[in-house]
Amino acid sequence: MKTITMIIALCFCMPVLSQNYKFGKVSKEELQEKFYPLDSSASAAYLHKYRRTFIKYRQEQGWYMETEVRERIKIYNKEGFEYATKQIDLHVSDNEEEEVSGLKAYTYNLVNGKVEDEKLDKQSVYETEKSKFRNQVKFTMPNIKAGSVVELKYNVISPFYWYVDDFLFQHDIPVKNLYAKFESPEYFNFKINTKGYLLLKPVYSKERGTVQFTIKSRGTGVSNSGTKFGRSELSFVINTTTFELKDIPALKDEPYVNNINNYRSTIEYELSYTNFPQSPLKYYSTTWEDVVKTIYKSSNFGKELDRKGYFESEIDALTANTSSAMEKAALVYNFVKSHVTWNGYYGKFADLGVKKAFQTKSGNVADINLMLTAMLRYVGLNANPVLISTRHNGVPLFPTIDGYNYVITAIESPQGNILLDATNQYGTPNVLPVRALNWEGRIVRKDESTSTIGLYPKSKSQNSVSMMVNLDNNGALEGNIRSIKSSHSAMSYRKKYLETNQDQFLEDLENKFEGIQIDAFKVKNDKDFSKPVMESFKFLMESQADVINDKIYFSPLFFLRSKENPFKLEKREFPVDFSYPISKKYMVIINLPEGYKVESVPEPAAMMLPDNLGVFKYNLQAQGKKIQIIVEEEINQAIISPIYYEALKAYFSKLVEKESEQIVLTKA
Repeated sequence: MKTITMIIALCFCMPVLSQNYKFGKVSKEELQEKFYPLDSSASAAYLHKYRRTFIKYRQEQGWYMETEVRERIKIYNKEGFEYATKQIDLHVSDNEEEEVSGLKAYTYNLVNGKVEDEKLDKQSVYETEKSKFRNQVKFTMPNIKAGSVVELKYNVISPFYWYVDDFLFQHDIPVKNLYAKFESPEYFNFKINTKGYLLLKPVYSKERGTVQFTIKSRGTGVSNSGTKFGRSELSFVINTTTFELKDIPALKDEPYVNNINNYRSTIEYELSYTNFPQSPLKYYSTTWEDVVKTIYKSSNFGKELDRKGYFESEIDALTANTSSAMEKAALVYNFVKSHVTWNGYYGKFADLGVKKAFQTKSGNVADINLMLTAMLRYVGLNANPVLISTRHNGVPLFPTIDGYNYVITAIESPQGNILLDATNQYGTPNVLPVRALNWEGRIVRKDESTSTIGLYPKSKSQNSVSMMVNLDNNGALEGNIRSIKSSHSAMSYRKKYLETNQDQFLEDLENKFEGIQIDAFKVKNDKDFSKPVMESFKFLMESQADVINDKIYFSPLFFLRSKENPFKLEKREFPVDFSYPISKKYMVIINLPEGYKVESVPEPAAMMLPDNLGVFKYNLQAQGKKIQIIVEEEINQAIISPIYYEALKAYFSKLVEKESEQIVLTKA
């Protein structure tokens, strides 16, 4: 038998790793601990976190990957109870799937000075199908109290030895001790990709592995007939990477972060190639061009773009009276939005298929946007799908099919690209839902060529508010307000307004402004997406000014002013993500109460962020019985680098301070 056959039949044993703690040996000191010493705000903490991932061979199965997980978690208060629920995601592909084995879990409590444990009941462990590509095992630990310690261990057996789940080193809660190890035989070569701001110091080593394999042969001749079995051993090198860390701080979410997981300290392993003795190298790493070709050739992607028989007659009738390419594009886009409803599922591959989605009037993201692309091509436009990783999915760091989970449509023209997503019925050209605004997408053309395409809009989302009010001598306001919203502001408003009954919408609006009484409420262009949406109403509000002796004090923006700086940290390591450029403008005219005159008003002010990233303007004029104030706030880029954080924090601090300054009236 050839050596290559023996190698394929190998079965090796991995050394057992020692741990700094023993499973099940929870101490009284751990149970008595009232708060995490290095972060008293932590609701829970990992006391010990252990992971070991290694590749093995099973004769009846072949190569597979196994991951051992051990965790001990301290629950400090009720806010930490969520960490007593565990979700284990398992990959599924074709007829193969990952599975959990050896699950054991206990809750420990200190009762009358004694450590008591309660075992997780297997009846409380549930496995569900989350999608065609993922199952999930979920359980919640029993008898959780403030002060409990929970401990669990399990193994994940995976047939996908080329796919290593990310090693996560930083979590939403602190980690006291962490041990992680990755082991691969010398026949497997992995690339390592690192992200996050935590300093990692891997220790690389080589260990000796012994392979035992069975050789089967058939004898010849009368005396040697029959099958014979022999055993042999093969020594090889195991390449190991070990991480040991202590006192890892929690990764806390901050305002205006795209996806906090993009900045979580993580190691990603990508199988580059395999190199077995007496066998050619087999490459697994790919370029983005390879990824695009693989996706395009899928029957659930490229072939769906070629289908057109199911829509020809309706699209012909729809576009019969126009020869303008852009008018046809608008008709087709609006037709798909109104004809097919998104079922809430993401995906770069069609699920039902475009024809069935068209017939049932429902489908996933790919069903809808591949259909849109095919229709736009049919009416003569240069339309192509664009692969996207949503905000929730993170930013793909290296070429991989799994890096993308969403698809939209792009019309390429000499005047520029027009991005469309027909899953959002309130969207307009180049106004994508926020879930899809995630750095760059990758356009996939008919000839299978590819290039990146920016997803963040360059035009500002505008919100212009005009308000005319009468202030009485008791500090109450009555007046009229009108707002005009465009782009993403309009899309967000329409979704909330059209999907909520008006009574509830008005109640929410009154609660937002804390005590406002609304009358004569009107909305225009709520269903005409080609125009900005306009909202207007009359209102009455009590106690909007402080009346003290003979003077009245009030902020001229009243309930419209910014009250809090969202940026409070001393420093920030993550980019600030506003999702899209923003422009706000407030124009307020105030009619003064009888018998009062202006004593003092805030001074005009203007601020600019560095490199034209933003601007704030504050102008106020007082003439007779009227005061007019105009305030402009602009953020000119969707993403702002953390190098500008101090300037951005100071900008918002000054903005809040300025909008809080008061006008003083005194009796005439």
